[in-house]
Amino acid sequence: MFLNNKTPPHLLTLILMSGMSVMSMSVFLPSLPSMTEFFETDYALMQLSVTLYLACTAIVQLIAGPLSDYFGRRKVVLTALIILIIATIGCYLSKSIETFLFFRILQASIATLMAISRAIVRDMASPEKAASMLGYVTMGMSVAPMIAPSIGGFFETYYNWQATFIFVMIFSFGLFVLCWLDLGETNSSKNKSLREQIKEYPILFTSRRFWGYAFAAAFSTGTFFAFLGGAPFVGSKVFNLSPATMGVLFGLPALGFFGGNFLTGKFSMKIGIDRMILLGTIAQIFGMGMSLIISILGYGTAFTFFGFCIFIGIGNGLTLANSTAGMLSIRPSVAGTASGIGGAIQIGGGSALATLAGFLLSKSEGAYALQIIMFLSAFMGFLCILYVMRRTKVVMSNDI
Repeated sequence: MFLNNKTPPHLLTLILMSGMSVMSMSVFLPSLPSMTEFFETDYALMQLSVTLYLACTAIVQLIAGPLSDYFGRRKVVLTALIILIIATIGCYLSKSIETFLFFRILQASIATLMAISRAIVRDMASPEKAASMLGYVTMGMSVAPMIAPSIGGFFETYYNWQATFIFVMIFSFGLFVLCWLDLGETNSSKNKSLREQIKEYPILFTSRRFWGYAFAAAFSTGTFFAFLGGAPFVGSKVFNLSPATMGVLFGLPALGFFGGNFLTGKFSMKIGIDRMILLGTIAQIFGMGMSLIISILGYGTAFTFFGFCIFIGIGNGLTLANSTAGMLSIRPSVAGTASGIGGAIQIGGGSALATLAGFLLSKSEGAYALQIIMFLSAFMGFLCILYVMRRTKVVMSNDI
């Protein structure tokens, strides 16, 4: 029942919880060049607001997952939202790059909602149904990265970068109120002692399929995070795009993400999660392979670069919900922990790729370095899911 905190949350609440994590990550990207000037620093240091945020979200998910298994989903979600509101106020008031980066890191607390929303879905459904439900949740979530850079570009063009953080502040408070009213506790195992939960960890950690799913998701996500780390530079310095234009083009991968998640919600129960993940990695390989070939042939433009990134979104839409369902099915009683660890691997790998992309990019070399990184990441995800599928065929029937 909607707006009843004694029952499981409504689908809309889960969508907004997941979307908040993505929106906070990407809404200010069109403002990075002007923020570099405001804080009188260089782009590499300003880019830490992306890479440090991603790295900290990995750590947050490692902590948030087990905490939600022990204390319950509701308490941890509400606490994370309070921290986000305080951190966003700090970002808005910052006058130095050091202060801004401190509060930006604190904003990473919202990654808690990314991990816990997945665990809540697993609390409520079987693996196949969870994959389908996660597909619809993340389909709605994909609207956030689709419109967030456009919102940020609007505020940057007509106001300033601080206005973007006022928007995040208001949205965060509204989500806190919604979760207070609608988010009922779904973790029926939260009364277990921490020691009892830890005893179940070896079963999770020794499962090769768990790690296969986790790294398939990590490399698939890595293509998108490399995009986040390098695309602002490519758009502004290589293709000389305005903040407003970048905001629109940044939404193209999210458009593909929306479509991929729609297909996940519709077909995962029929096709199976492993084959859906395989199709997702193939879509990414195709998109980035074509983008790289066109650039090498000398026909690359801003629209071919950003346009083929739609396949990155499609691949993520097919891959992430299904790989998450696979990870969480290994040991449902510690779903929060599994979600946190899987999310940490995803975000940690993405952070590393985003940093690498920013380090290797230069105006003279165009977008080549970024395209190569994204292609290789997609290919590694393909190898990981092939391993999972092979493992599924050869293990004993009682293997997890």
